[in-house]
Amino acid sequence: MKTANMKILDKIKKTLLVTILLCVPIFVIGQQDPIYSQYIFNMQTVNPAYVGSWQTMGFTALDREQWVGITGHPTTQTFSFQTPVISQNVGIGFDFLVDKLGPERRVIVNLNYSYRIKLNDRTSLRFGIKGGFTNYNNNLNALQPFPDNLPDPVLFGVVENKFMPNAGTGLFLSSPRYYLSFSVPRLFQNSFKGNSVNFSKMSEAREYYLLGGIVFDISDKVKFKPTFMAKASVGTPFQYDISANILLAEKFWIGGIYRSGDAVGAVAQWIVNSRLRIGYAYDFTLTDLKYYHYGTHELMISYEIAFVKRRYASPRYF
Repeated sequence: MKTANMKILDKIKKTLLVTILLCVPIFVIGQQDPIYSQYIFNMQTVNPAYVGSWQTMGFTALDREQWVGITGHPTTQTFSFQTPVISQNVGIGFDFLVDKLGPERRVIVNLNYSYRIKLNDRTSLRFGIKGGFTNYNNNLNALQPFPDNLPDPVLFGVVENKFMPNAGTGLFLSSPRYYLSFSVPRLFQNSFKGNSVNFSKMSEAREYYLLGGIVFDISDKVKFKPTFMAKASVGTPFQYDISANILLAEKFWIGGIYRSGDAVGAVAQWIVNSRLRIGYAYDFTLTDLKYYHYGTHELMISYEIAFVKRRYASPRYF
């Protein structure tokens, strides 16, 4: 008969095999997902395996205003919900996202599911899947050419797709002091529809995310948490973020972030109590665009409802 450890290893092997099969790459070109400076606390949007990891019911709302001062600057609003069920081995949730850039608008809705495999008393591996749809619209007629502001026939048309279904998958390995996340939020390619003959129809790209972080004790009142995020997609540049964060007296996170070839920034979070957190991030681009805007601002609020006591007494660090 198989021992308990052998059974756990068999489960892990099967989970990894399914994930690898789902993630076999196809070559597509498309636009990127929105970026976040507070990705540490917003992983549900890119990895469905993250749901349930709080071990409580919780909500997260985030607003990102990028390149403030430029007309039609990118804006992103997200709202997500997650909760554990069935003795906390199963997590479910959803996320809702609105992303705008000039006349372009995307609304994304996803349902998330995760299943936890306990590796030992403090470490677990979650396998997650997500399914949902994107509503896309880009009214090219709304663009105003410079300098004469006269209609340009080249820009006539509307690119849209009212319903583009998709699915994603991911893995989330974690303990109270570290995490490692791998995910593919979109597995399928969708082509946009439009009545413009001057532009190729873009498509949703498959992107691969790898995230990780660890917490070190500096003293009884100070903790240090380095984190990283790497994102890759065929047809777009490889991108990575690295950050260094300090936790003071289990109440305040402060840190800095660097995004490859793009921006530097600062991140802060106030842990009001065991349920409520408020975070803020400020980015400033390193490109020539810095002369034309006032930076990027990101505000996040999360709230937890604990119906059962957490298994671990230590605070949640991610």
